[in-house]
Formats: sequence, C-alpha cells, structure tokens
Amino acid sequence: MRAAVITLHQVNNYGTQLQALATQEKLREYFDDVVFIDYRRPDTYGRGLLESFAKGSTLRAAAILPTLARWRSVFDGFRKRYLNLTERTYLSQSDFDDFEDCADVYIVGSDQVWNSGWNKGVIPAFYLDFVPDDKPRFAYASSFGRTRLEDWEVEATRGYVEKFQAITVREESGVSILREQYGFDCASRILDPTLVMPASFWRGYEPRGRIKGDYILIYNLNRSTEFDRYALELSRRTGLPLYRFCTRYDQMLRNGKSLAVPNVLEFVTLVDKARLVITDSFHATAFSMNMGTEPICVYPKDYSGRISEFLKLVESEQRHAESFEDFDVVNRSVDFDVVTRRLTEERLKAEAFLERVQKSI
Repeated sequence: MRAAVITLHQVNNYGTQLQALATQEKLREYFDDVVFIDYRRPDTYGRGLLESFAKGSTLRAAAILPTLARWRSVFDGFRKRYLNLTERTYLSQSDFDDFEDCADVYIVGSDQVWNSGWNKGVIPAFYLDFVPDDKPRFAYASSFGRTRLEDWEVEATRGYVEKFQAITVREESGVSILREQYGFDCASRILDPTLVMPASFWRGYEPRGRIKGDYILIYNLNRSTEFDRYALELSRRTGLPLYRFCTRYDQMLRNGKSLAVPNVLEFVTLVDKARLVITDSFHATAFSMNMGTEPICVYPKDYSGRISEFLKLVESEQRHAESFEDFDVVNRSVDFDVVTRRLTEERLKAEAFLERVQKSI
C-alpha cells in the first residue's frame, strides 16, 4: 500500500524539515511506500522567496542573498537525501488540475497547513481537493495555528473538510475549531510527529556535537532586543556560555557565539547537548522536552498557543518565562519522568490513529 502526503516540506525551516522526516518514517511503519507530493508554495523558492524577504528593497535583497544560497545547500540537500518526493513538482494550484492518482490513501499534515495567515490565504491543495472522490483522505497532526477561524475561512473550506474520513490536529484548540465551527465530529488531537518519535530515534540521526561543556542555546525566531538582553543576563547569572543558533546570516550580529545556519540534523544535536534552551519556537520547545533538555519558553506575539498547549500537555507550564525579568524560571525544574510518561501515553494515540488509517483501506 502507498500513502501520499502533502505538507509544507518546502519551507526552509528546521522544525518543518524534521517534522517531515518524522512523518515519513512513522508512516513507513504502516505503509509499504510513503511519498511526499512535491508542492511548493510560491514564496518558498526562487524569486518568490527572495521577494518575501526583500519586500521591494534592493538593499534587503542583497543582504539576504548569502543566506538564501546557504539555505539552498542546507535544506535542498536534506530533502534530497532524506525525503521521498514525487517526480513531478507542483508550483501552483492549477498544476493539480491534471493530477495523476498515485496512492491508496492521501494524508495532509502536519505543520500549519491550515493557517491561512501563514499561507497568505486558503490553499485548496492542503485540503486534498485534488484527490479522487473514491480515495480515502486523512489529516495527520495538522494545525490551524490559531484558536478560532474567521467565518469566511470556514465557509471557503467546509466542503473540503467534510470529505475527510478523519482528522487529527496538533492542538486541542484545533479540535474545538473542527467541532464547533465546522460541525465535524470525527476529530481528535495527537502529538506533533517530531514528538511521536522518541529521543532514541533522533539520536540515531544525530551528528557529533561541536561544542564542549555545558552551554545555553538561543533559538529565537522573532527578533527582540529584550529577548537578547534577557539571554545575556541569564548567561551572566548561570555562568554558562551563550550560543546562538542563527537561521540567517544577519543574526550573527546579535549576542552569543554564532552557529551560522547549521545543517538540519545539527539542530537535534545542539538542543540535545545544551544545558538550557531559550526559545520562542514550538519545535525547539518540543525537541528540548523530548531530548531531556530544559527549555525557557518566551511566548511569541503570534501563534503562541502551540507552545502553551504543549507545555500544559506535559505538565511543564512553569518553563514559561512570564516576563523578561523572570529569571527564577531556571529554578522551576522539569520533571522529565512526568514528561516521558505523558509523551508515551500520547504516542499510543498516534499509533491507534495510524492503525485506523491502515485498516480503512
């Protein structure tokens, strides 16, 4: 049996790439063949990607070019080596007009595939609108990225949602959206795919560490001078050196010793070997908890529910830094026995769902 998956695999983001790998490898436990439909959102490659950063500025375009070249090496190299993609590439919604049926079951997810803000509108392909009516369709840990949708979004996508046999989402708020706004009852929450795979799985891919001794790792997606000052003061108070995971070259100008656009799997090593991880990222939080590293979570302005709901799930809400004056967070330790127990329980739910998908074919 073959499963075809559509997700945001083309986005040049560390969590996204690791999430795709985890999805693929978990599905391979249930299907003979797993393939990603190679759909590329217009702003994730080529001129569209450059324009999304440049915003009409020649100076911005020139400044981001070295990073884009490095991303091509890092992320394209990872996808080529680890992800099984369709031979055909889909660059627009119209490319799906003559889609060739290639699987026994179709799956969308995970990541924020249903976040119309992130996707700059509704993308019907992420609702499997191109799938033949006689083929089963499921959602695996998909995310809306928000706690409620606008009425127009629900109306624009209701017809697509109703065709799913079952939907699993990454956040409890997503279940509420489906039940209350869509009236779709066959919905449940499961773990993000990176968490479905235990630490032992990730350590099997983990390259050798480049840092000796304990350190604090910064993984900051939203630029903030307050965040930077907080990290520096935390380094001073703990006596631990500060390393910054730079996803772009311009971040090398900020505080901490720079780790400039590492290879994708180095993300796992750097989180695993750190003493503390200061972050506003869901996936940095998730990997920290999975690998037994204590995170300090600064909630971002947008889409922070992903982090807060996860911390609640693993009974570790105390790791949220309530302000940039909250240095006591380092003393509010994580009970990793509890985290392991909760993740083990949740992994069983993901496996039960995939068994259901397998048996439905």
